[in-house]
Amino acid sequence: MAMEESNTVYMEVEGENSDDDKDQNWDDWENGDEEDEEEAMSSKLLCLFCESTYDSSNALFEHCASEHRFHFNTLKTTLALDFYGCFKLINYVRSKVAGNKCWSCDIVCRSKEDLLNHLHEVASFDNGKFPWNDDEFLKPFLNEDALLYSFDEDDEGEDDVNNMPIDKEELIKDLEQISIDEDDFTLETEENKPTASSLSEGKSASMTNTTLSNGIVSAEADVSSYRNNNDLDSSLYIAKVAANKIKDVNKNYFGGYSSYGIHRDMISDKVRTDAYRQAILENPSLLKGAVVMDVGCGTGILSLFAAQAGASRVIAVEASEKMAAVAAQIAKDNNLLRIGSKNEGSDQGNGVMEVVQGMVEELKSTQKVQPHSVDVLVSEWMGYCLLYESMLSSVLYARDQFLKPGGAVLPDTATMFAAGFGKGGTSIPFWENVYGFNMSCIGEEIVKDASRIPIVDVIDSCDIITNSKILQNFDLVTMKLEEMDFTGMVELEMKGETSANGSTGSKPVTNWCYGVVVWFETGFTERFCKEKPTNLSTSPHTTSTHWSQTILTFSEPIAMVSPGTLNVDKMAAVGTDACPAVKIQCRISVVRAAQHRSIDISMELSGIGPFGRKRNWPAQMFNVL
Repeated sequence: MAMEESNTVYMEVEGENSDDDKDQNWDDWENGDEEDEEEAMSSKLLCLFCESTYDSSNALFEHCASEHRFHFNTLKTTLALDFYGCFKLINYVRSKVAGNKCWSCDIVCRSKEDLLNHLHEVASFDNGKFPWNDDEFLKPFLNEDALLYSFDEDDEGEDDVNNMPIDKEELIKDLEQISIDEDDFTLETEENKPTASSLSEGKSASMTNTTLSNGIVSAEADVSSYRNNNDLDSSLYIAKVAANKIKDVNKNYFGGYSSYGIHRDMISDKVRTDAYRQAILENPSLLKGAVVMDVGCGTGILSLFAAQAGASRVIAVEASEKMAAVAAQIAKDNNLLRIGSKNEGSDQGNGVMEVVQGMVEELKSTQKVQPHSVDVLVSEWMGYCLLYESMLSSVLYARDQFLKPGGAVLPDTATMFAAGFGKGGTSIPFWENVYGFNMSCIGEEIVKDASRIPIVDVIDSCDIITNSKILQNFDLVTMKLEEMDFTGMVELEMKGETSANGSTGSKPVTNWCYGVVVWFETGFTERFCKEKPTNLSTSPHTTSTHWSQTILTFSEPIAMVSPGTLNVDKMAAVGTDACPAVKIQCRISVVRAAQHRSIDISMELSGIGPFGRKRNWPAQMFNVL
């Protein structure tokens, strides 16, 4: 991240103080990227079989294929090896070569030269039992083996992660959701098999305070001398790989927000933008003269509102380098950018808005913002289903590090809701009559797939057939990071006497519930917004937003009737047409997934019949990627 001069408040990109800023030289950024690539190419990767070294994993694997008959990419594709499968394979091959054994047939050769002459095409692994499929090989065989954290990067066109230095504190920060236990990487004995560390229900864990090194394998040294004798270093080394995978996710995430289209969609979302504008502009006692931090400012629209409301200082934090420069330019064009210290008398120093490029978690080390110096923390952090790809963890970090005691968080509450939806909330009606033809088989298949993958779409309020219930409440002023993982229970009943087409009548009717729709609201409550509290809702009963709703489809629809209906078959299964349920108890758990910024959702259903009989359905798992 670029650093400011002593009085410069925007971390400069392309000479922000020049008069030609409107014609910024974007080539400078491209040249910077090229320099990074050249630096990344300086690290050498050691061949799996000989002492040849290469600048990239692609070149190394081409050499292995032509000289040693080891076709890594073919194995990866044919055997469907994931990241950790490839990780294990590389360590397995290195361990065999160190003992002069053939990695494929396990024959022991008398010398390294004999082994190189012996190497042959891979033996068949059709039985699916791979000799490297052991957690022992999650421990690097070579100390600081650069190939282990670059073998999958060339395919994505990214820099060698070995050139992304990670110190101890940064590693701890990046791995707050990853549990790495040094006990998981002990040497194998008869009674003690090594196991890989794993995510434990999304709970965070802290790392030990062992320092990482950035050494690279020397081509001239003997392979066996690189054997890692420190299990703690091994676990930290695995952690470094995992941390860089998180950095890749962050890079793609923030890169996605470099497109102007998504910012137009968000600003054009009248429900969203008006709620923030009202909360900021119509609460002068909160904003007048305040120091405001905007986490994830994008174009800077919320920061501009804060400046307009009379804030004395607005710190706009944006991780995307491109959007940070854009936000700074917008602030400058509107005479709101603070270029230098006001006491310098600069004509351009009258603004109050500073744009800081980088993640808010990096601010502490720059010392550009003093701890606990912010009066108001504002952020539009919400994602689909509230928590998918959300920036909530960053907001909580900023709150704990920079907000004054008693400072305001906008919004300060978030609430998730759930309700049951009927057939109209699926695509089945469309496929039942396509220009007079019955294509319902397609709709049925789509619904079946939807029972595993959540659908983000706008659902019509007339397709909601049950009451709405609160699934989870969040108090953003007091909540802890681990509270992002939660389990909530809702009990759903049919609303009124709703028929399948949404009409009401006096005669009890049976309706079919096809799933649960989830939405959220965020509140700018009178706790801080005393003059004008407001609410941002993504409910199907209000104007639609770019968040839409999240649809969780049941594996099979459940028949429902209103409570009090007694004319049913007492012996039939609850939830069928013969014995509809009067209530559906839905237990939903949301946890942070192994994939950074993703979430996993589980749903457990119980149907309660008119006479209290209960029926349970198998739990369903949804991965929101």
